[in-house]
Amino acid sequence: MKFEDLNLIRNIQQALSEQGYEAPTPIQEQAIPIILDGKDLVGCAQTGTGKTAAFAIPIINNLHRIVGSATKVKYIRALVITPTRELALQIGESFDTYGKYTNIRTLTIFGGVNQTSQVDQLKKGVDVLVATPGRLLDLHKQGFINLDHMHHLVLDEADQMLDMGFIHDVKKIVKLTPDNRQTLLFSATMPLPIRELADSFLTKPEYVSVTPVSSTAERVKQHLYHVDKGDKRKLLYHLIRNESLNNVLVFTRTKHGADNVVKALKKNGVESGAIHGDKSQNSRQRVLDAFKNKEIPVLVATDIAARGIDIESLPYVINFDLPNIPETYVHRIGRTGRAGNSGLAISFCGKDELPYLKDIEKLIKMKLKVIDGHPYPYSEETAKPEGQKPDFRNKNKSNNQRNGKSKPTGNNSGGNNSRKSEASKKNKKRWY
Repeated sequence: MKFEDLNLIRNIQQALSEQGYEAPTPIQEQAIPIILDGKDLVGCAQTGTGKTAAFAIPIINNLHRIVGSATKVKYIRALVITPTRELALQIGESFDTYGKYTNIRTLTIFGGVNQTSQVDQLKKGVDVLVATPGRLLDLHKQGFINLDHMHHLVLDEADQMLDMGFIHDVKKIVKLTPDNRQTLLFSATMPLPIRELADSFLTKPEYVSVTPVSSTAERVKQHLYHVDKGDKRKLLYHLIRNESLNNVLVFTRTKHGADNVVKALKKNGVESGAIHGDKSQNSRQRVLDAFKNKEIPVLVATDIAARGIDIESLPYVINFDLPNIPETYVHRIGRTGRAGNSGLAISFCGKDELPYLKDIEKLIKMKLKVIDGHPYPYSEETAKPEGQKPDFRNKNKSNNQRNGKSKPTGNNSGGNNSRKSEASKKNKKRWY
């Protein structure tokens, strides 16, 4: 199928042609006709499948005849709710790109910045509003947003809004919209709460699912390094320097972990930046722009902050921490190897993460390629079989026999314990 087979208006066809779009992706091919037909839709599609265009193109097509001339009074006709600023900006840019030759005006609003400019644009009138939940409810409460004329409601990345605690806000927003709206819900995964949410306010929806979450890009090589938890930063620096890795996206499980990785890399001369929920919106955008413009070679991110990042030709993804949800692994590595390009996904696995590794390999139905011979393998103690504790007795006995001493007891052991304590402190000294 070609885009010209989808009965889209010429204005959109021209914009798509300028972007080099010829054939729709699977999610676009299935979703666009359903949306053009006015039906509600639940779409399960992960990042990188062309999901944004799947709803933006038909919405623009439907609104074009309603919006009319540029001088006509504007009302919010379509509302897109999304969890993060980064994703909101990306969606807003997509509407501007595909609607380039229409009179449709798009506005993106989000929290963490002064609302004045957003309010000014709302007063001038917009056709498509892309918003994060908190800022939308705030401006609605202040009387700056009227949703009475809305035709289309899109909930994008619904599973992430669930994880971030936005679902209650989403339910409030839905109640503010007309009952005869068309509702589209997109999510990378479909946990039970999302299915229940869909059932509660969608009317006889069509269901579309593409690129099963268990699949990984064919062109992505997947390498695994077994490494002690305390040596991960050393291994990361080693790979970046010795393998000359550049344009690297590193995933950590926590915000604190992301900051610590950046601190360690910078201390060793590697420019990097972190994005996570505790960073201000402006700070996150500055770091992301610097990474996209290749001003810094390494971007460290948590999963939620990274959702919505769209970077062309990203060659490397490193799982500094393995995710505890196996589907998240698929989403992470799906950020490389796009558009026919090759990519490399590197995963660090500490002894405590072996259960996560087992779940990941079960989901993707393959074993990750283990890379041996690196400088930071499991130490002798952590390499013991799971469930078997390191045996320190033989080690102590051997040392005592070499010294010709018996094992000290009582108060006589104080000196040895003191020396052991000092040695232990040295051994535990952090790399950074």
